[in-house]
Order: sequence, then C-alpha cells, then structure tokens
Amino acid sequence: MGIFDMIIWAGAALTLAGVAALVWCIVTVARARRAGLDEGALRQKMRGVLAVNMGALAASTIGLMLVVLGIFLGR
Repeated sequence: MGIFDMIIWAGAALTLAGVAALVWCIVTVARARRAGLDEGALRQKMRGVLAVNMGALAASTIGLMLVVLGIFLGR
C-alpha cells in the first residue's frame, strides 16, 4: 500500500466521519423540535449543534479533497 493509497483511505475515513457528524446534527435538531422546547431553549440547542455542523462540513470537504489529491497524484 503506497502513500497515495493511504491518502485516499484517510480522506475517505475523514469524509465518512464528517457525514456521520452531519447525521448526528440532523437527528439532534429533529429530537429537539419534537421535544416541544420553547424558543429560547431551542435556540440554545441549535447554537451548540451549529458548531458541530460547521466542523462536520469542513471535515467532509477536507476528506474529499484528500481523496481527489490522492487519485490525481497516484496516477
């Protein structure tokens, strides 16, 4: 297994971790909405989820960049 293969697999793992975090964000917000929280409590919950959401999007993007980089450099 060469270095480019490792870059591809690391990028794929990072992308999958980001997607898993995005699914967690969706589930958390859906549960908070179903719980019938008042507007202030819902905003507070959403504020915490927003940070995770942005980090998950960044992780997914960087992971996809690594996959593309590994494919381009490996050929």
